Formats: sequence, C-alpha cells, structure tokens
Amino acid sequence: MTEFCDDVIKLFPLRAIPDVIKLFRQQLNNREEEPDLTLLSIVTGLIEHSLTTKVLESTSSSSTSANNNNIHNNNNNVEGGKSSAGAAGADPSGNFPIIKYDTVEGLYKRFKTVLAPIEKLLVKNTTDSKFANREIIKKVSDIIWNSLLRSSYKDRAHLQSLYSYLCGNKLDCFGVAFAVVAGCQMLGYRDVHLAISEDHVWVVFGKTGDETIEVTWHGKGAEDKRGQSVAPGVESQTWLYVAGNPVVCNRYMEVAAIVSAINPSLTATSACLEVADLQQQLLWLLYDMGHLKKYPMALGCLGELEEVEPTVGRKSCEELYNESVRSAQTYYRNHHVYPYTYQGGYYYRKNMYREAFASWADSSDVIRLYNYSRDDEEIYKEFLDIANELIPQVMKLESSGHSAKSILRDSTCFANLLRFYDGICKWEECSQTPILHIGWAKPLVATIAKFDHDIRSQVIIKCADQEPQAQHHHQHENGKNGSAEPEKSAQAHNNNNNVVKADTNVRNGSNGSVAKGDSNSSSMATALPKSLEAIVGKCGEKLLNPEFLLQGGGQPFTSEESTPSSDGDSNLVSASIGADLLLGSGNGNGDAEAVKLEKEKPPAKDKEDPDVDLEPKRPIIMLYSQKMKGLKDLLLTEKLNTNAISLQITAQSQVQVGGKKLRGSQLAQGVASLSGASGSLMSSDGSEGNTRPKRARRE
Repeated sequence: MTEFCDDVIKLFPLRAIPDVIKLFRQQLNNREEEPDLTLLSIVTGLIEHSLTTKVLESTSSSSTSANNNNIHNNNNNVEGGKSSAGAAGADPSGNFPIIKYDTVEGLYKRFKTVLAPIEKLLVKNTTDSKFANREIIKKVSDIIWNSLLRSSYKDRAHLQSLYSYLCGNKLDCFGVAFAVVAGCQMLGYRDVHLAISEDHVWVVFGKTGDETIEVTWHGKGAEDKRGQSVAPGVESQTWLYVAGNPVVCNRYMEVAAIVSAINPSLTATSACLEVADLQQQLLWLLYDMGHLKKYPMALGCLGELEEVEPTVGRKSCEELYNESVRSAQTYYRNHHVYPYTYQGGYYYRKNMYREAFASWADSSDVIRLYNYSRDDEEIYKEFLDIANELIPQVMKLESSGHSAKSILRDSTCFANLLRFYDGICKWEECSQTPILHIGWAKPLVATIAKFDHDIRSQVIIKCADQEPQAQHHHQHENGKNGSAEPEKSAQAHNNNNNVVKADTNVRNGSNGSVAKGDSNSSSMATALPKSLEAIVGKCGEKLLNPEFLLQGGGQPFTSEESTPSSDGDSNLVSASIGADLLLGSGNGNGDAEAVKLEKEKPPAKDKEDPDVDLEPKRPIIMLYSQKMKGLKDLLLTEKLNTNAISLQITAQSQVQVGGKKLRGSQLAQGVASLSGASGSLMSSDGSEGNTRPKRARRE
C-alpha cells in the first residue's frame, strides 16, 4: 500500500530544482488535502543534507584518498542520505541529487512507526474528537524528545528537518516543534499549528486556536518547559514571546516555515549555491501564492537571497525588506525587531549610512517595548554588534575625510543615534539583569564626540513624561508643521525623528541647548496688545534711551538720524506709541495706530518668507528611558563631559535602597548626583551652572 496518491508518485524521481517546485506546487494547489508537512520536510531535508553535509564529508575524504572518491562516484542511489553531491546519480548539469520515491516512502513510513504507540492509544480510548488536547500533544512531544540523541549538537546547522530526525535522531529547537506539528497532522489533527517568534517556537491548538503549549526547549540549556502554557505574564514582557504577537501559522505558512528554515551554509563563510537557489525559488512560489504576506521573517530571508543573486523581473531586495517591515507593522503591532535589522544591514552594506541609522533606531524603538531577560541572548548580540562594531566602523569611515555630505554633519543621524540608545536603555529598565556595561559606554561616548556642537545643538529633545500642557502645546505646534504627535507618530511610522522648521526666535546659548521657555514665550507673545507688540519688536533693532527708562522723559529709543531708513515714519510712530504707553498718557489712539502700522508691514514679511522656507529642518526626538533623559543636557553642551555620560549609561536601572526600588523623581535625583560627581553641575532649569565658591575658582 502506497503512502501517497498517484499525483505525487508520478512526480518522482526528483532530478532537478524544477521537479521539486512541481512537487511543492502540487501540494499547495491540492484543494482536497492539506499540504503534507512530513513529505515536504523529508524532501527538503534530504536535498539539503546531500548538498551540504555530505559535500563536506566527501571533500575531507577526497583529500585523504582519491580512490575513496571514485567509490562514492559509483553509488547511484540516494538512500538514507548515503550519497554525496558528486554521486553518479546526480544531475548531469550540476550536483543536484536524484531523489527516488522509494527513499522518501521508506522515511515516511519510519516516522509513522514512531507515532504508532500514540495511534494505538487513540484507538484504545476511542476518541472521536477532531481537535487535539494537551495530553495528546504532550505525548507526541515526549516520543520525539525521548528519541533524540543526548549530545551537544543543538547549535549545529542542518538539524531542522524530519530527515535529520529520521536518519540521525537529531533536531534543533525549531525541528522539535515542527516534528510535533507534523506528527499531529499525521494523526489526523488539523487544529495543531506552529506559533513562531523571532527566536522561539511553540504550538497553538484547540477549536478556536487560543490554547498554547510548549513542546521544545530554548537556549543552550537542556531544561525545557514542555507541556506548559505560554503564560500571558511572560508574553507581555519579553522579546522571546514577542508580547503575544507571534506568527501563528496555517498549513501553508508552515510550508513557508519549512522553506525558510533551509540552511544553505557549508561553513561560516561559504554556502551551497544549489540549496540557496532552491530556497529562493520556493520562496518566490510561496510569495506568488500570497503565503508570505503575514510572515516578516520569510520576506527578510527572501530579501537576503535576492541581495546575493537578484532574480530578473522580480522585486528588488530593498522592496522586500520594506515589505517585511510593513508586514510586522500591519499584522503584529510593530513588535518584531528583525525586519528592521534586515533593512539596516542592507543599507550598511550599500554604504547608505543615513538610512542604516534610521533602521537601527527603528529596531530600538521596538525593543524598548520589552523587558530584557536572559533568554534574549540572540537579540542582545544583534544590538551589541550594531553598537560596538557597525556604528563605530561607520564613524571611522565618515570621519576619515571632511565632506559636507558626511553623516557627521547631519543632525538627523545624531538624533537617530540617541533614539537607538534610548530604546536599549528603556529595554534595560525594570529588567532583572543590567545590560549596558562599560563595553557599551565607550563606543557611545566616542561616537557622540564625532558630532560637532553645532550639529548636536540642532536636535530638539523632548521627554515622554512631560506635563500635559506641554504635550498639548507640542501637539498643536506639530499640527502647524504638518507632522503628527510624537507618540502617535512613533506607533504609526515606527520612529520619533519628527522634523520641524527652525524657530527664528530661539537663540542657542553657550551650551547649545534649546530654551525651555520657547513654547511659553510664543503663547505670551500672541496675548500681548498690538501697541506693546510693536514696541517690543523694535527692541531688537534700536537701543533704548536710558533717560526715558530712568526719568520717564524723552523718546523711548535713541535717535539714529545718521542712518536714515525707508521705514523712518514707522519708527517714529512706534516711538510715540511706546512713550504714551509707558508714561501712561495714552489717549487710546496708540492701539489704532499700531494696528495700522501692522497692516503696513505684510509686504516686508512676504519678502522674508522665502528665507524662512529655506531654513534648515530640526529633528525632534522623544526620549523614554530615565538614563537618556538624564543625559539630555549633557548631550547638548558645547564641551562633552565624557565621564558623566559613561557613568550615567553604566548606572544600573534598578537602584535599591532599604529594599525599595528608586523610580521616577528619585532616579532623577540619582542622575543629578552622578552628573555632580563627574564634575558637571546642572542648575534647576537645565542649564549648566557653576556652584563653586569664588575663592575656589580663583585658585
């Protein structure tokens, strides 16, 4: 009795990649039956093993003896993965192995034999339910788990397929979970599916698909949580479970998971082109059928393959990376980090450093939604590599020459750098383990120092815990400039580097920080009477008359007859208005004359409008972490206090005094003490002050 229908049998033997594509298309287009996960995993695993693992083995053996290589070439069958890529049964045009039906059927029956004890149990219990329960899934998991070899092989490649399990009793974390789902499908349960995060996988089941169960391990340890539910408390905090936003697969997306898990690598620096080509063509098949739309990681994988070997007439790798980001935004509430790191890595390799900084900052915006745990080792290494390797390399390349187009002259890049570190600091807050040690602080300080003061001072830094009035005004200000509120913008556009026109009324002090009273001053100006507004406007152009200020006599401004101007009449009018207003002898005509004067000014204002439009844009960022809020003023000073920045970055987020954690204002006081200890004393209004006694300063 055959295990497959005639439509499947007639496709064998598989001699080339197009034959494999036909098999997958037949499974995906079959309207009567679901795609057979066991069949497809055995086929892809056999091909991958033959073209990668056996290639390395045959290479090492050929270096020992040429005769052994000739013996391998006489082997025409691919039975249980015993052939090499150079076998005589391979495709004449390349190294592709010939996959015979008997081989696949034998492995298929072997997997069925593994599940035989559960089938007997189900027959004995006479359960007619179409939906699996926790006990059945746990038993399938136990059978697979207990049959694995107990050796340190878990981090090795090419262990994700059922072929690896059936021929070597080895599976990685993903492979165990997939084997459980494939086993449940073979037992007739169609409600058991994979739930995939960015570094873990578990199983969902039940009539509504709401029940969850752990079926595999995670990390380097041998401990596991098999049989337990994925607790909502864990989901809401750690990146490992993406806050309850995993890719919950259907059968077709599970086929995409099989293809995405294919590993073409031969060594750390080389890959098998045939396996990569097979994976690329299968992903395009799934893409055309719409099965990658909700699978950001698969889209990123396809983007990487297209970057290495573009397919004619297909989307570019950049478009695929962008589509991966949109998928995460649309279907998973922007809780996936890797789409942005895929994108940032591409821009880095293409020397598009501005775009790379923006993508890395966007990835940090996602990670700040979580709390760090020891299970987040993979994403920790990803961010550590970006912060300590990629960004310093960019700084080294950009600082080697003086160019007006360098990112070191771009305030938006500096804003994105701050946003990147702000997300990591926020990720650290409320976690059990500190993240930012001195190894993080040194590259950060060195990178910030590369940006000149005039560039750093252009960044407008806001804090997320501002008072409601300030936030309301900021929302109104952003509305005028056509940009959304930062909080909403961060959710909708995944960044908070909003850009507004420079405020001509704001003058940077010696420390380059943005005055905190800007928003209040603009609102006060609109509330002043027209007469007083006119005289205030002239204070920036003419000198006040000391006699008028001290004695109340004469004109309010000193006369400048030697430099006549075209608007002399308006100066006289404004002077008389000021005299009447300040001396209290006005007859009420001052306001009318001021209004008349203001009406005469629009031509001059219109003349200045083109200059306003040409003013540079100033990026606005919103800081969320306490550490970066404490660095706000230090980052904008003309002379950077590197010691204070290092102390602040490496300070633990959880400070315990008397068994209580310091948060909020208490943490802010701790920040102030750190700044003071390092020699930078900040005044209450945020400006840099000097509180040393005069005698100490003279000494």
